[in-house]
Amino acid sequence: MNPGFWKGKRVFVTGHTGFKGGWLILWLKEMGAVVKGYSLSPPTTPCMFEESKVWLNVGSEEGDIRDFTHLRESIHGFKPEIVFHLAAQPLVRHSYIDPMETYSTNVMGTVYLLEAVKQVGGVKAIVNITSDKCYENREWVWGYREDEPMGGYDPYSNSKGCAELVASSFRQSFFNKETYGEHGCALASVRAGNVIGGGDWADDRLIPDMLKAFSQEASVEIRSPHAIRPWQHVLEPLSGYITIAEKLYEEGPEYAEGWNFGPREEDAKPVDWIVNRLTELWGAGASWYLSDGIHPHEAHYLKLDCSKAKMRLNWQPVWDLDTTLVKIVEWQKAWLAKEDMRQYTINEIKEYMTARAGIE
Repeated sequence: MNPGFWKGKRVFVTGHTGFKGGWLILWLKEMGAVVKGYSLSPPTTPCMFEESKVWLNVGSEEGDIRDFTHLRESIHGFKPEIVFHLAAQPLVRHSYIDPMETYSTNVMGTVYLLEAVKQVGGVKAIVNITSDKCYENREWVWGYREDEPMGGYDPYSNSKGCAELVASSFRQSFFNKETYGEHGCALASVRAGNVIGGGDWADDRLIPDMLKAFSQEASVEIRSPHAIRPWQHVLEPLSGYITIAEKLYEEGPEYAEGWNFGPREEDAKPVDWIVNRLTELWGAGASWYLSDGIHPHEAHYLKLDCSKAKMRLNWQPVWDLDTTLVKIVEWQKAWLAKEDMRQYTINEIKEYMTARAGIE
């Protein structure tokens, strides 16, 4: 990735009030981009958007990704060169409660975003963010490659597979490589694993649930202790998204395809490993217990094969899982100590950028 590339670039981000969107906005601003966000109001209280003052010096517009007219007007008025699409209903268990909202947001929201960009014109690069759960999960021990079939058992995972198919269709039908000289737009989809980091207060998510309980000296309920996930710090996949956007902008459709961004194989750990290590790092007041309830189906084993990103983008993870967990605990304790979390988060981004520059 090239931080100097972003100075003065006009970047439109959907879902900027969310956890991952907040980190992306701060990173883009740190590199000098001119940024506008379009999203619903922050999904939690507290939230990354407010606690780290993500809104500062950013054009922020509240709107539903499913409101096509409003979305199109927002894009038209800003005239972006690059679009990151993160707006989504992101929770597996909530998708069982409200599958219609999940599909309408994650599938039709993607349709509306891509159609708005097509109609407005002038955008050179679109990065469509989905999930590692977009793949048809066969519970096998090796990682999924970008050309594996889309699928998904639960409504959330399935909706992300559908969003991938939507992106593929728009890429072939309207942003085709053969007609790039006419439309000038390159579209890629990116898939990441279980993204974790400071500033995530989402409901029904392992790390946020643990930190909330630890902060209150309460014992946290844990389900599926043996489920294995590709855990990674939020800055890891974001670095991949940023790299892909640069490639799409500078080299066009040669990179307009699907991409995986996941951790090292040894960092695909079971839930109980995460729980025990985080409990140890937090220290006094941290404890957990195993749930004995019946829960909706969730994938047991899920890994990504990131060979393509390593070979073609020279991308690889920087922080291992233990470093990531240390960073999360330090971020949460800094927040509890009422530190300046905008500057704290920016400093963490700078530290990560330095580490990444050292391996590229």
